[in-house]
Parts: sequence; C-alpha cells; structure tokens
Amino acid sequence: MKFEIGANKREAQGTGASRRLRRLGKVPGIVYGGTDGAVNIELDHKELVQNLRNEKFHASILTLKLNGAAEQVLLRAVNMHPYKLQVQHVDFQRVSKDKKIHMKVPLHFVNADKSPGVKEQGGIASHVLNELDITCFPDDLPEFIEVDLSSLTVGHSLHVREVALPKGVELALHKSEDPVVATVVIPSLITEEEEAAAAAAAVAPADVPTTEQAVAPKEGEGAPAEGEKGDKGKAAAEKPAAADKGEKKEKK
Repeated sequence: MKFEIGANKREAQGTGASRRLRRLGKVPGIVYGGTDGAVNIELDHKELVQNLRNEKFHASILTLKLNGAAEQVLLRAVNMHPYKLQVQHVDFQRVSKDKKIHMKVPLHFVNADKSPGVKEQGGIASHVLNELDITCFPDDLPEFIEVDLSSLTVGHSLHVREVALPKGVELALHKSEDPVVATVVIPSLITEEEEAAAAAAAVAPADVPTTEQAVAPKEGEGAPAEGEKGDKGKAAAEKPAAADKGEKKEKK
C-alpha cells in the first residue's frame, strides 16, 4: 500500500511558533537523512492522524511531497500530547534505494486455532512479541511479517530465528539473541475443592430466613400436626382462666 502525504517548509521555529501552528491545526516536524540537510516542515494534523491509525503507515516507504517535490521517507518518531489526541511533533527520514534500512515491523499471527496445543490440548496462544527488528533495502520492506503457529504444542515456544522471513529481509539481532515470539500455555483451572468451598460460602437469598419466612425444622423434628397445634393453643388459652379462678378464691 502506498501512502502520500503533503508538507510545507516551516520558517518559524521555537516553542512559541510550534504552539501557534498546533492552534491552526498543523503539526511541526522535520525530515532528515540522505545527502540533503535537515528541513523543518509542517503538516496537516487531521490528515496525519488518519494515516497514523493505519498500521501499515508505520512500516512503509512513504512519499512526502514537500513544496511540490517528492521524497521517499520513513516515519521515525511521533510525539503525542500526554492526554489529548494531538500530535506534537513528527520525524521523517529520507531513504535511498541502494542503502539498507533498520525498521521495526509488526507481526501477524496465523493458524493458532489449528495448532495441536490449542486444538487438542486446550491451550491458548500467548504472543510475547508484537514486532521484529529487521534490516533490508527499501524495496524489500514488508508491511508486516506473518508468523505461523500451526505446529505449536503446549509448553513449546516459537523463537525469532524460527520465523520465516520474506525475501531480502534479515533479523537485526546479536549473534546470541533468540527471543521467544509466541508460546502455547494451559490456562489456570479452579480445583474441585475451591469450587466446593465457593458453593458452600454462597447462600441463596431464598435460604435466608426473613420476618415472613419461618426457619425450617431441624433434622428429626417434624412439623407439628394440626392436633398438636390445637392442644398447645388450648393450653395457652386455659392458663389465664386458671389464674382468674385462683384470684376469686383468695377474695372469698
């Protein structure tokens, strides 16, 4: 995918000048490298933000049209406002077709669901790296590198040097470096004992006695029969009567 962005030379410099540019919807920047000297530039903020949302914009050779003249550049740095969606400054580097460039390229993971670790062993794919440091000529720069996870099993890791690279692309690593790119792990499971303890601790609202709900009888104690209820009711009713009789005898 080809990206083309417009820019103009920026004459005014300094913090105050940059602040005024941002208020006008512009972004201060710089383009450097190659045989020409560094040039201060300004770009349209809205156009730049739209491009920055595209992953490919960060790892592509861009065409920068500076006052009508086209240059091939790479996006090297973007400074954002601490809490606003506002680009504070942007850096571009000129590239030459006959000179290798050093870039960070995003990784795209595929076939994780087909791997034995996920499909047969119930694991999940864990991505350790999301981009790779590479070197290549500008014409060989890939927009992304595809990482095939179809052979991963649980406990096995895929390392950087095992990743298939596009033609003309080399890893930018030291001789002894070989970091992990991805692995398949088993998610932690809740034991049966933990589940039983959690079930015992959780009391359903319907099991909690309320003012309108009597407590259930204990084991071995049946609910009183209707006759028993009647006898107890009679005994309770007779007690006041007996007390009244006693009081009458004392008076006599």
